[in-house]
Amino acid sequence: MRLTIASGAATFTAAILLYPLFEGGTWFWSSLGAVLAVVVAGLVSSRLSLPAWAAPALALAATWVYLTMSFSAEEAWGLAVPTKESVVELGRLLGTGWADIQRFAAPVPNTEGIVLLTTGGIALIAILVDLFAARLRRAALAGLPLLALATVPATILPDPISWPAFIIAAFGFVGLLVADGRERIGHWGRAVLVRRTRMAATPQAGGQERNAVAARPAAAADTSGLRLSGKRIGFAAIALAVLVPALLPAMEPVSFFQFGVGGTGTGGRGNSISIPNPIANLKGQLELPERRVVLTYASNDNQPRYLRIYTLDTFDGQQFGMTQPKGAPANRTDNGPLPAPPGLTGRTDVTNVTTDIEISDEIAELKFLPLPYPPREIQVDGDWRADVDTLMVFSTRDEAAGLGYRVLTSEPAPTRTLLESLPFDRDAVDRRFLALPGNLPAEIRALPRRIAGDASSPYEAAVKLQKWFTEDGGFTYNLRTQGHSNSALADFLLHSRTGYCEQFAASMAVLARLMGIPSRVAIGYTGGSVVGGRWQVGTNDSHSWPELYFDGVGWLPFEPTPAGSLGQGSARAPEYSVPAPESTGDSSTPTPGATSPADGDAIAPGSQQNPRAVDRESQLLAGGLPATEESTPVIGKVGLGLAGLLLVLLIPAAARLVTRNRRVRALNRQATSPPDEVTGVTARAAGDGRVPPVAAAWAELDDVLYDYGLARHTSETPRALARRLVQQYEFGADAAAALSAIASAVERALFARDPGPAGPLRKELRTVRQAVAATVSRRRRIRAVLLPPSTLRRLRGFGERLLDGFDLLENIRLRRTAAEKGS
Repeated sequence: MRLTIASGAATFTAAILLYPLFEGGTWFWSSLGAVLAVVVAGLVSSRLSLPAWAAPALALAATWVYLTMSFSAEEAWGLAVPTKESVVELGRLLGTGWADIQRFAAPVPNTEGIVLLTTGGIALIAILVDLFAARLRRAALAGLPLLALATVPATILPDPISWPAFIIAAFGFVGLLVADGRERIGHWGRAVLVRRTRMAATPQAGGQERNAVAARPAAAADTSGLRLSGKRIGFAAIALAVLVPALLPAMEPVSFFQFGVGGTGTGGRGNSISIPNPIANLKGQLELPERRVVLTYASNDNQPRYLRIYTLDTFDGQQFGMTQPKGAPANRTDNGPLPAPPGLTGRTDVTNVTTDIEISDEIAELKFLPLPYPPREIQVDGDWRADVDTLMVFSTRDEAAGLGYRVLTSEPAPTRTLLESLPFDRDAVDRRFLALPGNLPAEIRALPRRIAGDASSPYEAAVKLQKWFTEDGGFTYNLRTQGHSNSALADFLLHSRTGYCEQFAASMAVLARLMGIPSRVAIGYTGGSVVGGRWQVGTNDSHSWPELYFDGVGWLPFEPTPAGSLGQGSARAPEYSVPAPESTGDSSTPTPGATSPADGDAIAPGSQQNPRAVDRESQLLAGGLPATEESTPVIGKVGLGLAGLLLVLLIPAAARLVTRNRRVRALNRQATSPPDEVTGVTARAAGDGRVPPVAAAWAELDDVLYDYGLARHTSETPRALARRLVQQYEFGADAAAALSAIASAVERALFARDPGPAGPLRKELRTVRQAVAATVSRRRRIRAVLLPPSTLRRLRGFGERLLDGFDLLENIRLRRTAAEKGS
């Protein structure tokens, strides 16, 4: 029965690791009930001595009844007995829960379907743990299903597992192992209780405190003493698992682990933090029902603007990813103007706009600033830096929650005539903006010619491409789409033609590259709605759009996602991207995402019929970027790292030097050394201002011999030690005399009624040390200086005493046993 209870406790403590995945605690209490149901079923199985195969069946039945009572009681007979209707209801909720976890980003809401799915999964884990530990007596294998619980948050969340939750889960598993060991040892019969006791140290016993193991038979069968080693190993392993990763530096992501499909960057604090995958979180954010304000802004022309957060520029055949952004110290925002926008020259007019932005203080871990493009200058507090290639602005140290900042932009205002006349030069931009995998289906490669036809310029081809998505191609907006792959891309473009903003943006960017137009994908927010004279951007304004490059103008956004009630309600196609109406030659170009003031004033936050009620903005905005460039060169960082490592390795040598210096100060005094002071020398082996000269000399001699591998025998007296060393290592006359003087002083202090004054012994100790060092190899001498065994011995002793503290836990009793009362 003990193993059954321990199995349930281990399962529930491991389930605590799942808490970052959920909002609220409904799943917690529901899962606790499921684990208790499995434990009760296991206790019944043990009581009835059911075979191993029958216990899981009974636990499954108990879980079924519990789930019926919790989620479909109205359809059950007597609120508990499953019926056909209750089974159908559970199946429906399971299907709903599975669909919900595909839609929502963590932390997910506690919908009934998600709670049912979570509760049932934890119950199955509890049944497997009970099967391995209590039925098959393979407690170590029970760690595998527990590990499955830990891998869920580890693979979904970009942040590491919380160390308090890890410690709780680890203690649960250690408790299971301890219970298993106690069950096994309990069948051996009468146990021998082993205790570690302290014995008084004498110079004859080595001048050091010695640990002796005293064995005595227990008054009754008691397995607690035999479990001490297992507990120490378990506690030490947990401590190392928590402390060692915290002390090690974070690994920097390399090129093949960078931001992109199927993963996130890894990192820690300081100059390296993890980058989330915005696309991986986007769909989960799109279907959340609540709307919350992300930011508000106002500009001097009162026009809405797209606010870009991420720029994705690499395509691997499945989805777009981000090249690792870099921010040099020279590109800090407080250093003045930002780098010039790539490709923007004097060929087009620009509109200078000032925008004041205020971020909501409810946003967590916002490391990138939402900005209109292209920013020319940013007035913001903190260490914020601009990536030269994309002008994304980020920080590795500061967060933007509650931050207010001003952005000065110089926005290009190209006319259709200008864009038609721009020269086309593929070499004017980095080749990565044209790169495509070689395994794109032939049907997709044939689309550009069909869409663009006889377009006379890249600009005309881009306009036709956008019009194909928004009007001619028969596309519709819908979140019910499947994954990322070549087949998914082909299905979207060739068959279903149904998707949401990320698929529209990525598909247009891919087709633009096939047409020879450099392209990338931006993720951020549309312009929002006017509220009280300021533009308000909510979670429902989260959006993705393509940007195309034209030499002389730079990067221009296009809008292939259907607007209005058919798609992203606040999305607006820039006027330069729309074919010119036949009735006018006007070519004025409002800012991307802009609407007329009349339209903007008429918009209210709740008036947009947008099926994309988005997101948990903390998921989109959480994270940052890898490795910003600092002023310290690489060789300097390597040198600092090596210096730090050297300092750590020299800690034992420094401790030994401090101990020796204290003892040398004690050797400078002449004092009478009573026997009790010499006897207790080990307790003050490190030395302090009150240690008498004989005690300090004897402790130092003991450490010197131990460091050079000439440790004393346990039974040797000081005189016997001196005689053996002189004969065995053929010390010279001076060394022999010095060693004899130290031995005689110790013997007088121990045995003489009036030992008389003792000399400082400093010269004698130095002579003996030199003689001992001459008898060993150079390698041994270096080790004695840099990694002295005597210091390591003390550290080992400290660790043993620390672990011995767990022995005291075995002696704690809430009440006296019958044997103790009888004695």
